[in-house]
Amino acid sequence: MNERAAGSHIGDIPTVSLDGDPQRVGAALDRACADIGFVRIIDHGIDQSLERRVDEMAREFFARDEELKARVAIAEGEAYGYGGYMVERLAASRGGVTPPDAKETYSIGPVDHPDDVAALIAADPAAAFAYSPNRWPEQPTAFADTMSECYRALGDLSARLLSLMARGLGMPADTFSDAIDRHTSALRLLHYPHIDPDVLAPGQLRAGAHSDYGTLTLLRTDAAPGGLEVLDRRGQWVPVAPRSDAYVVNIGDALERWTAGRWRSTMHRVQLPPRNAGNTERFSVAFFHNANWDAVISTLAACRGDGVDEPAPITAGRHLMERFRSTQY
Repeated sequence: MNERAAGSHIGDIPTVSLDGDPQRVGAALDRACADIGFVRIIDHGIDQSLERRVDEMAREFFARDEELKARVAIAEGEAYGYGGYMVERLAASRGGVTPPDAKETYSIGPVDHPDDVAALIAADPAAAFAYSPNRWPEQPTAFADTMSECYRALGDLSARLLSLMARGLGMPADTFSDAIDRHTSALRLLHYPHIDPDVLAPGQLRAGAHSDYGTLTLLRTDAAPGGLEVLDRRGQWVPVAPRSDAYVVNIGDALERWTAGRWRSTMHRVQLPPRNAGNTERFSVAFFHNANWDAVISTLAACRGDGVDEPAPITAGRHLMERFRSTQY
């Protein structure tokens, strides 16, 4: 048994190897999710050549001029495509009043629609948002195929993680299976251009303090200055060191609700780079895993008990929309 599978620290958040006995890996994930809500996973099985292709295409896309990027901009009322510089205020989802975030994005939604998507939208027209069309740029030429491959791979990894985490709760490995087999996740490429902190508005960050909305977020990022920080139990912002062989995984609000607060959806932000840090351009890839649109989020049996304050059940789609709409600038 690899000792890392039991969980270890490198000074910020726990690190867990997925290569080990599933029950012990699940227990390590459960501890991390209950403690800080963040965990760094290694031995995750994602093809490094796929990661390199995604990175190269993200850099090529964001380097294009604004007119070309605007051709695939997110349409009014839809979810996917290019999001321009400073169009989001993530802190608003937690009631914060801040300047817009100093980043631009490219979002990709479900690449394989379920057979019953029309019925889902008929039952709840808001579901059309989650299944709105992907907008693919003409260049790079293999962009759509590469991002679709990445979307599927990270969706599979998310399902694997949730299976292990269910084991950590002492529940069956397939606990979440029926709630995520038509997931409405979003793959997001993030570009934080080089900036001079002195020219930004007071209180402006690369991404304001927020929690994520869905089940899990899987993040891979480079080591450029000005990165992810997590709010720990002491109320202190802790920088999270990137690793090229790892994904940073955090619990989202939906999974916190599913576990009646046993697992923590922790506040985090992307900080500004320090002054005189040289080139501060930064790229990240985030996979925001969401459950099926019509999945009912109701407290898991393993998380019930005397004194537990169980949130009211809600569908994953309604939960997602309530949180998303508040962030648009």
